[in-house]
Amino acid sequence: MRIGLPKEVKNNEHRVGLTPESVGELSLNHDVFVQKNAGKAIGFTDEMYQARGAQILEDAPSIFDNSDLIVKVKEPLPEENKFLSSKHILFTYLHLAGNKDNARDLIHTGVNGIAYETVTSDDGSLPLLAPMSKIAGRISLVVGQYFLLKPNKGIGTLFGRFENIQAREVSVVGAGVAGKEAIRKGIDSGAQVNVLDISYEKLKSLEKEFGKDHISYINSTPESISDAISKSDLVIGSVYVVGKEAPKVITREMLKVMKPGSVLVDISIDQGGCIETSKPTTHDNPIFVEEEVVHYCVTNMPGAVPLTASLALNHATLPYIKRIADLGLEKACASDIHLANGLNMANGEIRHPSVESALNS
Repeated sequence: MRIGLPKEVKNNEHRVGLTPESVGELSLNHDVFVQKNAGKAIGFTDEMYQARGAQILEDAPSIFDNSDLIVKVKEPLPEENKFLSSKHILFTYLHLAGNKDNARDLIHTGVNGIAYETVTSDDGSLPLLAPMSKIAGRISLVVGQYFLLKPNKGIGTLFGRFENIQAREVSVVGAGVAGKEAIRKGIDSGAQVNVLDISYEKLKSLEKEFGKDHISYINSTPESISDAISKSDLVIGSVYVVGKEAPKVITREMLKVMKPGSVLVDISIDQGGCIETSKPTTHDNPIFVEEEVVHYCVTNMPGAVPLTASLALNHATLPYIKRIADLGLEKACASDIHLANGLNMANGEIRHPSVESALNS
């Protein structure tokens, strides 16, 4: 199979769908084409890709024209959609529910789109979403603390335990993979952490893992969320429903009880956001203030650490890329129900029921 790696074009997106090491494994049996300077920003030079068997092509049109399988990190932007057709297999994060107009345009290209975020595993987890969710969860505390600084529009507080000063509070709404990492970082920072989730079993499991010191486990309801965020300096929204737009669990009305200068980080923003007042932002302009609360809603949070993120992503995706390249799309999906669950679109039709529900709502 002919495999193509285009350079990402999203704002401040320097991750790569294939590292030189991954190219080395794929090029043993397949032709691999890499766009010029695709990995330069994170130290992956064209020479490194060539040494592993890749052919370097000048621009994106050349990559798409010469490739059957396109491996990316982020969903194609409108300027990339025009290069796609039914001849292509596209393997990337799609997050179709987060931008319905672009999703419909992408579907109309006829491309066969497999979304990292809906590939499943035997235990019900999402193995290709998990690495980036873990990174986003960790970053949420870093950016949250940064924008709590007074020069950055925050209330002016610092996490950590100091003499005679009560610990500041962090609330994590949604205790999935990203939320769990945010909880871990919150504990490490010395904050008082409130964990809110609708699953009693998940809360009990987290209590067993993290204990009860400086952490509260709360059944998530509109009332409990409002109470928790009213006391918090930092609120992290990390609610995810496979294939669907994230539910708006934090409403505009709730923000009115929050402290001016407190910070919201919406990890769910690439699925539309779990906060009513959220809107997508970029690493160039990551925040805005609404109802006197600082909002951080960057849609590619792991792009802040593109080298780490690329290595982690490739570790997870490479076995699936090999399977698709070796068997072709139809046989690969037929032989692996979990990979088949990643198929979101094919030949101009939506193939994933949750995505179909989200786009038709």
